[in-house]
Amino acid sequence: MKDMFSAGELAKFQNISKQTLLYYDKIDLFKPSYVDPQTDYRYYSAEQLDYLDTILIMKKIGFSLKEIKKNMECFTTQDSIVSFRQQLAVIENRIQELSLIQSRLKHRCEQVEQAFEQKNRGVAVELTDEFYILCHEVESPYSMKEISLATKKCYTQALADNLPVFFQCGVSVPLKKIREGRCIEAKTAFLTTENVPSVENIVSVPKGLTASLCHFGSYESITESYIKLIEYCTGHGLRIISDSYEFCINDYITSKFENEFITKIMFYVEKI
Repeated sequence: MKDMFSAGELAKFQNISKQTLLYYDKIDLFKPSYVDPQTDYRYYSAEQLDYLDTILIMKKIGFSLKEIKKNMECFTTQDSIVSFRQQLAVIENRIQELSLIQSRLKHRCEQVEQAFEQKNRGVAVELTDEFYILCHEVESPYSMKEISLATKKCYTQALADNLPVFFQCGVSVPLKKIREGRCIEAKTAFLTTENVPSVENIVSVPKGLTASLCHFGSYESITESYIKLIEYCTGHGLRIISDSYEFCINDYITSKFENEFITKIMFYVEKI
């Protein structure tokens, strides 16, 4: 038809699908100017191009189709400015959220890479900066089931209270149990986080000298790495002065194979 665009032509021109145009028609957001009664082919006028551009731009900005439809029914410059200001606040919040996720994800990647480097170096003795953990106690009999439930409580609280977490979980195992060979009976599950004074179960872990070793393999086989780390400390004049802190560096989130799992185990120590 003269001075009209078919649905296929308009879709190609706007780099969208014909199905998108059909859906916009279905929800009364953008209807064709003319529908051929014999073929049901849809045709759009040149004057409608700017209207469709507005819809697509608003969608790109982040408005929902419901919000766009409401706005397009009767919008003025003043109404648009209010809507755009509101959407600008949404975008700015999203940018902050994505920036936080980016830094956490970068931290996770760096940890995995550093763990492989430490595998070749063995035990690392270094000064560890203060860090914070969101904790939940593991209930008796301290099996993997109870550890998983305590970890789940940490994630649930972090999401509910919008707490800053690093996508890294861990546990603390009493030194007494480790020396008795009960190395997977954790007393506390935790997520690494930041200091939020109003949250009682966020605990500060102080700056201090630490000895650590990365365990590669299933969690059930971690005892052998504890033996290596304790023997190293004994042989190098280091007294263990804390329970252990275990950090899940590489787990089910990044691999389905247990032989690829990495757990960093760490003690605070002092020189004898």
